[in-house]
Amino acid sequence: MSELTHFDASGQAHMVDVSDKAVTARTAIAEGAVAMRAETLAIITEGRAQKGDVLAVARLAGIMGAKRTSDLIPLCHPLPVTKVALELTPDPDLPGVRIAATVKTTGQTGVEMEALTAVSVAALTLYDMVKAVEKTMVIKDIRLKMKEGGKSGRFDAAG
Repeated sequence: MSELTHFDASGQAHMVDVSDKAVTARTAIAEGAVAMRAETLAIITEGRAQKGDVLAVARLAGIMGAKRTSDLIPLCHPLPVTKVALELTPDPDLPGVRIAATVKTTGQTGVEMEALTAVSVAALTLYDMVKAVEKTMVIKDIRLKMKEGGKSGRFDAAG
């Protein structure tokens, strides 16, 4: 197992120094889901939510979340994000909404946290917009699906 990079030799938390790392193209894809009752999913897909277009607002919130990741997670570097794309897909088999975020940049550190934040913020926004209808929704399975670029190269999650 690798050393924890966010701690110095004396065990104190610190921001990792990336100044000597090469600038490379970086991409990360994260995914997650919000499980809910079929009736709640129908309200979303039929456009009957009182607060408006749930999927559009959650998509925008996810994009904004990715861009603000370093404001939310103390040791993340602020990055010039060049692409954030979110897919929110209703899934009647779940039932619920599956969320996938793709984030890109060219820089000295990766965008895994930005992709994970995008999914998390989109899921929280979706929950917020329909919580009046269902408070038992479950935000679940948020994970890094793929990342590429940098010294460690490509990572693909199994499954």
